[in-house]
Amino acid sequence: MIPAIQIKEVHKRFGSLHALRGVDLSIERGEFFALLGPNGAGKTTLISLLAGLARADSGSLTVMGHDVVRDYQASRRALGVVPQELVYDAFFTVREMLRFQSGYFGLRNNDAWIDELLENLGLTDKADIYTRTLSGGMKRRVLVAQALVHKPEVVVLDEPTAGVDVELRRGLWDFIRRLNREGHTIVLTTHYLEEAEELCSRVAMLKQGQVIALDTTANLLRGQTQAQVKLRLNPPRLPEALRPWLMDEADGCFRLALPGYADLETVLATLRAEGVIVEDVEAAKPALEDVFLRIMGEAA
Repeated sequence: MIPAIQIKEVHKRFGSLHALRGVDLSIERGEFFALLGPNGAGKTTLISLLAGLARADSGSLTVMGHDVVRDYQASRRALGVVPQELVYDAFFTVREMLRFQSGYFGLRNNDAWIDELLENLGLTDKADIYTRTLSGGMKRRVLVAQALVHKPEVVVLDEPTAGVDVELRRGLWDFIRRLNREGHTIVLTTHYLEEAEELCSRVAMLKQGQVIALDTTANLLRGQTQAQVKLRLNPPRLPEALRPWLMDEADGCFRLALPGYADLETVLATLRAEGVIVEDVEAAKPALEDVFLRIMGEAA
């Protein structure tokens, strides 16, 4: 079966900046896929190439088998992109914007789907309000609706929940999960790595324009070899000897990354010697954020 997205040996330069350095990536139909990386890794550049907003210097990109340059009309019809920036027409209402967007794809009588989008994205009561009067979070909802108005087979979400409240975030993901269950391919970029961990079955990590890790989320988490423990201490003070293992601390709790669980005895002995009482201890599951930081560090 032809992949939803196929990227082969893609290079892109902006002057002296080599933004993409031979990216190879295949995303299968129906996947919920995460594209992760620090700022400047090349994620948005890659999305721009897929959307036809820029052209690769070399290599090829296809969406549902359609080359983004030679067969750009079909590739763009198959793709819906929620951009990172807030882009909207200040002089139209929300409903008018969605109708115009439908028209770009030759869709008439699309009001039933528009109404469904408005309802699922919590925009029904904003449908006849000018977009310029909406809050930032509401404008981002409109961007999601615009990307979905032509029912694309592939949906790319570039930081869709940045600056969005918890209620909308939950509602948005419920709706996106539903689209994924119905067969839509979802590609997500986000700095909220807990979202990627919860939602995405496979992850690619980019750094300086190169894919440095590509695997299932489960395999990446299994590859986290450090043993992590969370300790609640009284008094809430970690001895200096244990500080090299400290990952983070909050509200009297300290999360440590140990070489192995056998080292927990060393931790407990050190705490006893310092007169620090362990009120609670639990093994902490590795998080995708920990894997991300390790991989990025190793690729430095």
